[in-house]
This record gives sequence, structure tokens and C-alpha cells, in this order.
Amino acid sequence: MEQRQLLAWGGVVGPTAFVAAWATAGALTEGYSAVHEEISELAAVDAPARWLMTAGFVSFGSAVLAYGVALRDSLGGRAWVAASATGLATLGVGAFPLDGSSTRDVVHGGFATVGYASLALTPLLAAQPLAACGHARAATASRVVAVLSGACLVATALVPAHGLLQRIGLTLAHGWLAASAAAIIGGVMKRTNGAGANAR
Repeated sequence: MEQRQLLAWGGVVGPTAFVAAWATAGALTEGYSAVHEEISELAAVDAPARWLMTAGFVSFGSAVLAYGVALRDSLGGRAWVAASATGLATLGVGAFPLDGSSTRDVVHGGFATVGYASLALTPLLAAQPLAACGHARAATASRVVAVLSGACLVATALVPAHGLLQRIGLTLAHGWLAASAAAIIGGVMKRTNGAGANAR
């Protein structure tokens, strides 16, 4: 197995660890609502399962950074830059938990915003290289995921059920990361020139 295929596992391991962390931490936190409260609340300074959710942030951030390298080596364009930004921003979110101070909360929010935006941009930026290689369905799916994920994440600031919408938006994009990682691992997505890659 090539190095890029090994690194691509980050696109599977990261999302899996992240979902497992927020699902378990939420279940362990009495009175917590996954519908009305954000994931970051589970890693707040005084949160009972802070260690678990922080581990989820670190695992996801580190794994997606590795995946970003694999994506760079497997697909043309700048999707890998967005993926790498997502990994770095997630590490920042974990490093600046909520409720530490007003300043830390602002920094936390900044990292979270960058992480949301870059995560939604990753499939969007991958769409054109995929289309350029003649993989129209993969390109269309990437655009749909980007739009739906971005819309859900924007809507978290507008509706009471922001915890649910956050999870839907993140899970859509995480599913794309996992699917593209599987394509790299399986040799389906493989860079052939500077413009794109083989994928379907």
C-alpha cells in the first residue's frame, strides 16, 4: 500500500473518532441535548466529559491533516488546502475550549467558523477536478454535499435546533471525506496529471 493510501485512512478514522466522541460524551452528560446544544459544549472547561470530546477534536484534526496530504497527492486542485485548514482549525477548537474566558470563547468561535467553512469547501473545491476528468456524477455529488453541509452549518445561527443542524451538516461533509478516502485507499482516485485524478 502506498504512503498516500495509508494517509488517506485519516479521512475514515478522523470522522469516525469524532462522531464516536460526541455521541458518547453526549450520552454521559446529564441533561445535554444534542438537538439544542452544540458539540463544543461537551468540551467546555467544566464539562464532565471534556477529556473525551477534546480527544475527539484532536483525533479528527490530526487525522484530517494526514488525509489532506493524501488528497493533495490524489486529486488536482485545492481541495486538499481546505481539508488541511479543517484539520488545523479543529485542533484550534480543541485547544481553546468554551467558558475559559470571553477572549478564549472568541478565539474558539473563530476556529470553529474557519473549520465549518473549510469543511464545506473541501467537496466543493474537489468538484471541478473530478468533472475535468469526466467524472460528472462524483462532481455533482460533491457540489450537493457542499451546498447542503454549508446550508446546515449556516442555519445553526438562525434556529433553536442548532445542535441537530450542526450534526447534520458536519456528518454530510464527514461522509464525503470518508467516501473520498475510500476511493484513494482503493486506488479509484489516483492522480494522473496536474489537472485531476481518476475517480468515480
